[in-house]
Amino acid sequence: MHEHQPLKVLLLSAEVVPFAKTGGLADVAGSLPKAIRALGHDIQVAMPRYGRIDPAKFGLKEVLPAFPVPMDKQMEEAAVLQGSIASNVPVYMIENAKYYDRDGIYMYPDDAERFIFFCRSSLEMLKRLDWRPDIIHCNDWHTAIIPNWLKTIYKDDPFFAHTATVYTIHNLAYQGIFGYRVLEIAGIAEYGFMYHPEMADLTEVVDFMARGIFFADVINTVSERYAQEILTPEFGEKLDPLLRDRRDRLFGILNGIDYEVMNPATDKYIAQNFDVNSLEKRVQNKVALQQEADLKQDAAVPLIGVISRLTDQKGFDILGDVIDHLLDLDLQLVVLGTGDPHYHEMFSRLAQAYPAKAAIFLTFNAELARKIYAGTDMFLMPSRFEPCGLGQMIAMRYGSVPIVRATGGLADTVKDFDPYTGEGNGFSFARYDRWALFATIVRAMENYKYRDTWGKLQAKGMTADFSWDASAKKYVDLYYRALAARSKEMKPEDYGVAKR
Repeated sequence: MHEHQPLKVLLLSAEVVPFAKTGGLADVAGSLPKAIRALGHDIQVAMPRYGRIDPAKFGLKEVLPAFPVPMDKQMEEAAVLQGSIASNVPVYMIENAKYYDRDGIYMYPDDAERFIFFCRSSLEMLKRLDWRPDIIHCNDWHTAIIPNWLKTIYKDDPFFAHTATVYTIHNLAYQGIFGYRVLEIAGIAEYGFMYHPEMADLTEVVDFMARGIFFADVINTVSERYAQEILTPEFGEKLDPLLRDRRDRLFGILNGIDYEVMNPATDKYIAQNFDVNSLEKRVQNKVALQQEADLKQDAAVPLIGVISRLTDQKGFDILGDVIDHLLDLDLQLVVLGTGDPHYHEMFSRLAQAYPAKAAIFLTFNAELARKIYAGTDMFLMPSRFEPCGLGQMIAMRYGSVPIVRATGGLADTVKDFDPYTGEGNGFSFARYDRWALFATIVRAMENYKYRDTWGKLQAKGMTADFSWDASAKKYVDLYYRALAARSKEMKPEDYGVAKR
């Protein structure tokens, strides 16, 4: 296939906005296809139809009645419903009451079976629709079995003879690790465990993500910096030897944000709309947020926002070490998120100890999130590691200046402010250390006193282009690269798989 020829792409994701979301994967799966479709390619999306997804609300229509899907030497039935994103991107939803008619999305003992069934049903669906994709774009461990299948049980299937795979790692820490039984359920027990001389564990467990990395035609992750970091033991989550082997096929493409949705000029959830030319109106959002958070309404006091999963990965261990010192300063803090119980306890204690300074919302609330982006002066992300991060980009779009640790996508998007040259668009620190974090927050607060300087920092963030347009073009380039790699593919017997 020649470049610039329109591609047919199936993107598979365990979660997709607006239908189901627990994290950034859903945002990507809901936004990237719109941008790729705008470039002239026929992209379609597949996901499970979880019990929480109301067919009537989203206007879902059945496109395939129940059909048999091979699972563990027997057949299970899948039906397919169809909805859409932005009216022009079809979304196919795999329906099966046994696997998906539950309250949540993840964290079930049969998650391996649930996502194997989703993947197998998606491939069988394509045959029944007679729609042959040039590219199957897999995301995270939930869909990592597909590149493995296309090089094994589907390798002689003429329907997929010219289909290449792209595998996107959104977070290397969640690999989908299971026991041998999963190979039987997936129909690949005859091929045995994987083998790698530097990774003894692979001969004893089924690591879905490792299989996606090994078998995909091209691999990418969600920022250029993270693509380099994961080649090291520090960030590689024990998969770095395999990633180093595949580094010629590993790329970094920064996630974007949906500029139609994330737009302070039109956002219906915030108290006062504004843009870069009417920044003076933004203060009304700050006062409205202080009021809703039951904090003192004071336009002058620095207001710091946090919207995050409350986990060690996100830097809450080092924040916890200095939080009391921070709250002794003249500032206010608004936190929105859920996560590990000990962080719930930590933040609940803070809310009681500093009721005038700290407002804590241990929940997820999309409307409140927008109000925090639009109403805070600074947005804090002190992550230990961060594949991409969307919060810092949304914050900048809304005029909240980011304070981040220089890692992964945070390092790619936030450059430390230098008051002497005026360079930079936020505040960052390199060493993962509580006092480095504390000093950076203090530095941001000092610069906040200079209103002209601060206004210029806000304007830089608001005028930066973190839209999906540029990233979508890079994904299309990646798709063509995958097709080229597929056409030069080695023979199936060359794959390094070890018998049990």
